[in-house]
Amino acid sequence: MALHRLNSLVVGVPDVAATARYYRDFGLAEDADGWFRTRDGGRQLKIVHAPRRQLMELSVGADDPDDLARIRRRLSSLDIPAEIAGDALVTREPVTGFQVVVRIAERLHQDPEPPTPYNGPGRLERTSTRAPGVLRTGPVRPRKLGHVVVGSPDHERTIQFFTAGLGFKTSDAIKGHGAFLRCSTDHHNVLALAAPVAFLHHTSWQVEDVDEVGRGATAMLEDHPERHVWGLGRHHAGSNFFWYLKDPAGNFSEYYSDMDSILDDQLWTPETLEGAKGLFSWGPPPPPSFLHPEDLAALMTGAHQAG
Repeated sequence: MALHRLNSLVVGVPDVAATARYYRDFGLAEDADGWFRTRDGGRQLKIVHAPRRQLMELSVGADDPDDLARIRRRLSSLDIPAEIAGDALVTREPVTGFQVVVRIAERLHQDPEPPTPYNGPGRLERTSTRAPGVLRTGPVRPRKLGHVVVGSPDHERTIQFFTAGLGFKTSDAIKGHGAFLRCSTDHHNVLALAAPVAFLHHTSWQVEDVDEVGRGATAMLEDHPERHVWGLGRHHAGSNFFWYLKDPAGNFSEYYSDMDSILDDQLWTPETLEGAKGLFSWGPPPPPSFLHPEDLAALMTGAHQAG
């Protein structure tokens, strides 16, 4: 695959200061010019001012100039304009309108995380010590940006843009509602969902294991229980553990760990998921506000007021 990673996102919000405080609490490291860093991915989130919450830019990593030229030809066949300047191709997603930058970038390197020892029936991997998850005391720091989920009034066209245009692969689909798309070995890097209006549903950030999912969410909720959205649970699509929280602008952010990895397309069989499988394997049921965020009507009418 010519593409190999998500580089970064630019997210617009009405109240930059409040949203920035939230992502500092979330564990991202603040950098200059509105950027936030992850431990392994570097600058991966930029918060800027906008009249309503919205995804403004998605950057994807490619290997070399030939990749950019191939993507421009594919976009041209879809009548989607794109320009190449230096080490980047710039275009726009044709339905929702956010800018997409395909930039030549080094492949993401992550130092291996030692496996967490778990005891089980007849299997003692951890003896004479407490579990790592109860001994950790430092703040949770996300390792990388994993994926972004966007609502689209024409999700089939959005999916076509990412697959036929940019070269993403389909890992699984939700019947009539969307598709999980990948540009790396992760099960998904983009989920395009059917929606009555274009909006950013959530961003997702990798942590080491399920203990870090729980520790991170617990710390976020200690003084702000209103941030809770949905968790702890485990998805069927991607298999990852999850816990969703909400930033002051209304965007959801997810701690995740243990996502399915697809190294060989021939060894993965995409499913078309229906019912609960499209949402989760176990955990509490999703709240209605997860499926239909409370500010959707305001976003549709231009009356969005969230910070």
